[in-house]
Amino acid sequence: MAIDIIEVMQVQKVSLGEVLLECGETLPHVEVAFETSGFLNRDRSNVVLVCHALTGDAQAVGTTKNPGWWSGLIGPGKYIDTNQYYVITTNVLGGCYGTTGPSSINPKTGQPYGADFPTVTIRDMVHVQYLLLKKLGISKLYAVIGGSMGGMQVLEWGISYPQMIEHIIPLATSAYLSPMAIAYNDIGRQAILSDPEWKGGHYYPGRGPVKGLSIARMVGMITYRTADLFEERFGRTMRQDHQVTQFDSVFQVESYLRYQGEKLVDRFDANSYLYLLKAMDSHDIGRGRGGWKTALSHIKSKVLLIGITRDLLYTVQHMEEMQSSLKQARVDSTYIEIDSKFGHDGFLVEFERIGPLVESFLSKKGVHQ
Repeated sequence: MAIDIIEVMQVQKVSLGEVLLECGETLPHVEVAFETSGFLNRDRSNVVLVCHALTGDAQAVGTTKNPGWWSGLIGPGKYIDTNQYYVITTNVLGGCYGTTGPSSINPKTGQPYGADFPTVTIRDMVHVQYLLLKKLGISKLYAVIGGSMGGMQVLEWGISYPQMIEHIIPLATSAYLSPMAIAYNDIGRQAILSDPEWKGGHYYPGRGPVKGLSIARMVGMITYRTADLFEERFGRTMRQDHQVTQFDSVFQVESYLRYQGEKLVDRFDANSYLYLLKAMDSHDIGRGRGGWKTALSHIKSKVLLIGITRDLLYTVQHMEEMQSSLKQARVDSTYIEIDSKFGHDGFLVEFERIGPLVESFLSKKGVHQ
């Protein structure tokens, strides 16, 4: 029986039971954490699904006291207006914010899965989201939106469930992960695996490979931003309290990266980081579908692609290729580039530039730069 969801709700969990994964293994008990914001209309036609990036969670909107990671874009009276739309965000399969992942208890052993958790893919994440919506009694989506790893999910949604969705908005993403992005991911992965505290992935209830995860985050932060932003913010400015030693942190940029690494360690699980990196590495919408260009032709939704010109990981050249293929397949699509000194992180920062584009697209007024 479908769950009745007419009123506003906050983050909650739903059990989906057994789920068969793309790798052929079955997870015996899958729970999904999700956030809802707004009101579901009577014919359930105003649902907007939000897909998060690598270290995100289900709290895209959050609350006044604790704003979510996309609260600048979504909320009452904002670009995705929760007075008009019913917004749902899930924590992805393999994550560590309430949805089943490596830190969850394996029913067969009574212990956390750790590295015994099966391999998951972007398609698995989308399939679990589909099962959640089905359980909630939602059979159509007005829109699906997300950036980076979230954008990968958006593309998979448009291809896997083409008749279910009216609009898709992939931001700063790709049809497949590039060799350069895979290379950066592997540096982060090796940092974690090389930390003795990883213990083969079975470090619970300990903190695990905090040094390795911190270094992985430092590498990631470099790829998410631009050289121009680092120059503007830090230059070669030194820490005021520094004492010149052989290997200590002296420059402010070093201190910033170490701080970012330490922050992630306090809120994220290293095993989840490894599993989600591998899911990104394996992302290829064309796998088993005759190539990525053929896969894009299966999309029936209206598409708004948004690229960021100085994005190191998801280049505008590739976004342009996707747009060209969509047009050749006669998919109703629009592509817009945003120039941002924030680089890849622009999709999480440039709300005043991205927001009006999204708002116009969803309101069917057309999109103008």
